[in-house]
Amino acid sequence: MWYAEGKPRGNEQMRQPICLTEEERKHLHVFVHRGKANARTLTRARVLLKAGEGWQDKEIIAALDICQATVTNVYKRYVEGGLEGVLHDKVQQRRRQALTGPQAAHLIAIACTPAPDGHDHWTVRLLANKAVELGFVSGISPDTIHQLLKKTNSSPGSMSTGVCPV
Repeated sequence: MWYAEGKPRGNEQMRQPICLTEEERKHLHVFVHRGKANARTLTRARVLLKAGEGWQDKEIIAALDICQATVTNVYKRYVEGGLEGVLHDKVQQRRRQALTGPQAAHLIAIACTPAPDGHDHWTVRLLANKAVELGFVSGISPDTIHQLLKKTNSSPGSMSTGVCPV
């Protein structure tokens, strides 16, 4: 049974039972039977249905082959965001890009120029050092440079592919 926050009893916390409206129950049944969502979301919907039917945590865990944390997290999502909180993941904030568009374009253009003295081609480490030298960033991983070049289908050691002229 789901009980309101209170004293823990075994592995279960005391929680108030989840009371789904008939409309919520129908929506969950349709959602689960349609099966058009990812497995994680379908599992959360199934947990909510079982909890709404009065199943105990242990029964839900055994029936759906999930852990206690999953049941607890579904309950928490329902309390905080209702049915939508359970069925839809929050949008994650986008990470800031290491280089702006113009900076990336400039670095790609540098990769297409002749290699510095003592080198037969540009390496990702040389390009990373060049980005720091030009003041684009205070530090940048060679892997970030590699990902940038991979996006453009460019290779610093080859002048015949990607954005570099033949």
